Amino acid sequence: MRPTLFLATASPRRRAFLEALGVPFDSAGVAVDESPRAGEAPAAYVRRLARAKAAAGSARAPASVVLAADTAVVLDAGDGHDEEILGKPEDAEDAHRMLRLLSGRRHRVLTGLAVAFGGEIEDRVVTTVVQFRRLDPDKIAWYVGTGEPLDKAGAYGIQGLAGWMIERIEGSHSNVIGLPLPETAELLAAAGLPLPWDADYAGEAAP
Repeated sequence: MRPTLFLATASPRRRAFLEALGVPFDSAGVAVDESPRAGEAPAAYVRRLARAKAAAGSARAPASVVLAADTAVVLDAGDGHDEEILGKPEDAEDAHRMLRLLSGRRHRVLTGLAVAFGGEIEDRVVTTVVQFRRLDPDKIAWYVGTGEPLDKAGAYGIQGLAGWMIERIEGSHSNVIGLPLPETAELLAAAGLPLPWDADYAGEAAP
C-alpha cells in the first residue's frame, strides 16, 4: 500500500502549499511545548519542535508519512541587542515591539522540517536572511491594526500585507512563508511518498 501524507499542523499557509502541489493529505494541529530552552540555539530550537510535532503526528497517524515544521524569526545580536527568537506575538503591544526591533535590520528566518515514517524521523533546518525597510511608527500602527501580525512568527507575513516592508531576501522565499518547498519535497520523496512529478503518480494513494 502506498503511504499517505499527514500534515501535523493547523497552519493554513502550509496546507495551501501542499494543496497547490496537488498532494492529497490529512492535517490536524498537534500540541507541543514551544518554549525555548535556556541557552538553546535557534537552529536547535526549530529542529527540536519540528521533530516533536512529527512524533506527535505519528501517534495520531501511525501508518502515514508525517510532515511537521516550525518557523522562527531570529533577531541577531548587534546594535545593542541580544540574539532573540521572535515567535508569534502575545498581543498587539508585543507585535509593535517586534516590528520596532525588525525595522531597518537584517534577521534570519529558520524553519525546522521533520518527516516521520516507519519509526524514523528525518529533519532539516533551512535559513533565509531578510532585510527589513525602516518603518516609522505610523506604518507599524497601521499594520498591527490590520490584525495580520498576530498569528505570525516575528509579527509579519511576507505573503500578505507585509510584502512592502521587505527590502531584500537572501535564500528561499517559501521558507519565509513557513514551508521551504525544495527541502520538503526531498524529505517526502526520501520517505517514499509519491509526488506529482513521479512517472507513476496517480494523484491519490492507491491500495
